[in-house]
Amino acid sequence: MAKPASSRSNKTASAASAPAPADHNRERPADPVPYKASKEELLEFYRQMVLIRRFEERAGQLYGLGLIGGFCHLYIGQEAVAVGIQSALTPGKDSVITGYRDHGHMLAYGIDPKSIMAELTGREAGISRGKGGSMHMFSVEHKFFGGHGIVGAQVSLGTGLAFSHKYSEDGGVCVAYFGDGAANQGQVYESFNMAELWKLPIIYVIENNQYAMGTSVHRSSSEDQLYKRGESFRIPGLQVDGMDVQAVRGATEEALKWVRSGKGPIILEMKTYRYRGHSMSDPAKYRSREEVQNVRETSDPIEGVKKVLADAGVKEDDLKNIDMEIRKLVSEAADFAESSPEPALAELYTDVVVEQY
Repeated sequence: MAKPASSRSNKTASAASAPAPADHNRERPADPVPYKASKEELLEFYRQMVLIRRFEERAGQLYGLGLIGGFCHLYIGQEAVAVGIQSALTPGKDSVITGYRDHGHMLAYGIDPKSIMAELTGREAGISRGKGGSMHMFSVEHKFFGGHGIVGAQVSLGTGLAFSHKYSEDGGVCVAYFGDGAANQGQVYESFNMAELWKLPIIYVIENNQYAMGTSVHRSSSEDQLYKRGESFRIPGLQVDGMDVQAVRGATEEALKWVRSGKGPIILEMKTYRYRGHSMSDPAKYRSREEVQNVRETSDPIEGVKKVLADAGVKEDDLKNIDMEIRKLVSEAADFAESSPEPALAELYTDVVVEQY
């Protein structure tokens, strides 16, 4: 007859199988509140979102005419995310990195539409000398580090940028944008782990536009509440209405407060929506026209700001004047791009490698 296990071994086994106590006292960021923008700030938000919308519409036209080659991913519908976040950052101090849907972020960061459109069309006057195209734009001057075509690649690179901010003690914060599809990539979680271990100053922004290429987030993600994705790394997350620019700005300010105080990374899940296909070659047959139209009618970020401005006493004619100004600006950018020369062949051999001594 076998001897019963000792009480000591029973206690050990029991302790090993017992769940760890929940860390209910762990500090978390405060619940964000929508930013109370002045009338002037709201007008600027409106102007920037309209600029992105009209720019992207024109880019779509140029792609159809064959003036933009390769892939082209439009930001139409997601304007409030870039505008709300970028408006809270400190230019020249904070850094930004994103994926291939990058035109809107650059415009929201105040980069010249002419140099962006010239880049889209592969011209010498482009911000990356015509060699980056739609997906790989870059500006060291503005601390905008891309534009990356590999899904999720920017997350680990952004974590490196955050390490640079901490190492150099420059007070900067990195904002790394990625989508709901990239949220399922392994390198994202390696980055989360290091960022929390080292308390890096980074805001991970998940632009959840509901579809990873052509698959609904609900079909591709076992946990579709993406702001929770950092919990196992002790990274807090906030879910935000990404169609409301004031909600985005308010959440960004709360995130910046958390990160700048040395508490490490934070995740912002922006619930947003793209009106066009994943790229210009995507017919988007995986969703109905009624679904898209419903979002346009009930949640459009530009129309939302128009209503707030109307309540603040801004006249329709004033907004029409802004619209006309933006259309002229975009038209000039397109004309500039079309009339600019292509890069010289010698450009093939520049910007290939950096030599450090």
